[in-house]
Amino acid sequence: MTWDDLDARLDRVPGTVSAYVGRLDAPATWTRTPDATHYAASTMKVAVLLALHRAAEAGTLDLDVPVPVVDEFDSAQPGAPRFSCARHYDNDDAVWERLGGQATPRWLADRMITRSSNLATNLIIDRVGLPAVAQAWQLAGARHSVTGRGIEDAAAREAGITNLVTPADLAALLGGLATGAEHPGPLASPAACAAMLDVLLAQRHREDLAAGLPDGTRIAHKNGWVRGVRHGAGVVLPDDAPAYVIAVCTTTDLAASPDDACRLVAEISATAWAARHDLAG
Repeated sequence: MTWDDLDARLDRVPGTVSAYVGRLDAPATWTRTPDATHYAASTMKVAVLLALHRAAEAGTLDLDVPVPVVDEFDSAQPGAPRFSCARHYDNDDAVWERLGGQATPRWLADRMITRSSNLATNLIIDRVGLPAVAQAWQLAGARHSVTGRGIEDAAAREAGITNLVTPADLAALLGGLATGAEHPGPLASPAACAAMLDVLLAQRHREDLAAGLPDGTRIAHKNGWVRGVRHGAGVVLPDDAPAYVIAVCTTTDLAASPDDACRLVAEISATAWAARHDLAG
């Protein structure tokens, strides 16, 4: 399938499908409304991960010193009551099993990314603060993405405080981590960027971007989904071509059917893989 064929295919999808595909060392080869904003779902957790590692490097927390595991957090809406997560809405029982106990930020970060734990995410945001997450986006060069609240902060949501991403911003963030692991950059030290990539490489949810790749292909990625939304963003590391970044955001009727939405994202990923030798460099 050519890029033109893919565009024609996506023109028939009800809703908005946005994407960015390109090598790490060059402008994008193919984009589709790359600056369109979408509700972030769990893709915002990559910015939270970066904020955590930056705090560790600044010495304001230790990744290996346990912190209390609680389920009560300050709302981003001033004056609103504290809020809690719903266990049945989460993707990871392991964090909930430590409720009332302790866990290290490093372990929480792993569960936040590889299992997409919402409770772990809120615990980390509670430690680093939303301004630090905003700074992470800014340092990555994001222009439109916002992490305005924690997960399940209903009062903030009702007040219009939300979390947004674009494919271009997700590509800048993931690509920045990949290049930062090789060369000093604005996000974090090479060692910290490499550690974050290792967590992203261990992603357990592989039903969208990774499903469009041959078995065994390395991809450092994070996905996110709620009803009507399915996103995936990551860095693909082929053995036979330069690494490339891909970010796909879908806000469509298809996303009401998780299997159909995953297949759509996988189809875009497969097209990028087929073109990996021809991406602009």
